Amino acid sequence: MNDTVKSAPFRSAILSGQALETTLTGAALAVTRNGQPVLELDIDAGNECWLARKPGAPQPPTLLQQALLAALESLSASRADLNALRLHAGEWPEIKAELLRSGAARETGPSLTVSPAMLWQLPQPWLPQAPAIYPQNHVRTGERWHPRRPAKPQGYVYERFIPWLGQSIAFRVASVEQDLHTMHKWMNDPRVAQFFQEEGGLDYQRAYLGGRLADPHMLPLIAEFDRVPFGYMEVYWAQENRLGPYYAADDYDRGWHVLVGEEAYSGGQFISAWLPSLMHYMFLDEPRTQRIVGEPAASHQRQVRNLERSGFAAIKDFDFPHKRATLVMLMREKFFSNRLWHPSPKA
Repeated sequence: MNDTVKSAPFRSAILSGQALETTLTGAALAVTRNGQPVLELDIDAGNECWLARKPGAPQPPTLLQQALLAALESLSASRADLNALRLHAGEWPEIKAELLRSGAARETGPSLTVSPAMLWQLPQPWLPQAPAIYPQNHVRTGERWHPRRPAKPQGYVYERFIPWLGQSIAFRVASVEQDLHTMHKWMNDPRVAQFFQEEGGLDYQRAYLGGRLADPHMLPLIAEFDRVPFGYMEVYWAQENRLGPYYAADDYDRGWHVLVGEEAYSGGQFISAWLPSLMHYMFLDEPRTQRIVGEPAASHQRQVRNLERSGFAAIKDFDFPHKRATLVMLMREKFFSNRLWHPSPKA
């Protein structure tokens, strides 16, 4: 590997207040916190990366684990061809047991092997708080029999650094007080209103957003790039949604609606960032979610093709009262085993 090649710093979302960054210089990967070195690794690259720890000042085990996860995230996020990362197990006595317990690594002879498909199912690098498995207790909403849903979170729920943009994407729960005027602007943009069809005055938008926040099956999110809001996303439980009666919805299937309010962020390089990140968030937020569904208009054939390139399967066309739609579905196993957090190749 060329020792003069240096990557742009990769900002991990792990404890973003810690400002963990990774920088690859030739075959050396450095993890720093607020500019101070935390961990350095030697890398033997290929379609598997071998990581050996360089000697350095001792670090607390918790910080060392966060730094290692940041290094693993940056490598697996930056290289679509990378199918495994191997660690020299003897060099990680402080955190070896935790890596094995969490599923981040498994023992393979004298080394530890990290599979990106396993690593990216851990919540720690991307969620501010690991989700608890909410106890299952079925209740009825109308004619739908479904699990009782947990209370809504508040604030930021997901953050991820996007290597090809050099920016972080984050999702936070929408707030009437904070987001009403932004939502009013977006919903009344003719470009958005044409397909979202929720245009109206401030009182209408206040009622709309307040209703989504009060609805147990809906989670309204504001999407941001480097803390600049660019879009609105609704995550819903499919069982209780209007989509539920049109297919055999499982208890933890989730669906989504989205609008990009700022036209400057409507390009393909941004879609390739927010779309898999939103899917990633839904799979991380509820480990029992095995399928993510959507219902784009059947006439939007380009959108359906784009979703198919992103890992969704077009299941069938069907008729809502207000539109003819295509049911699309993404499986958890496909998302993680195919490493679909990377941009899909252009058709």
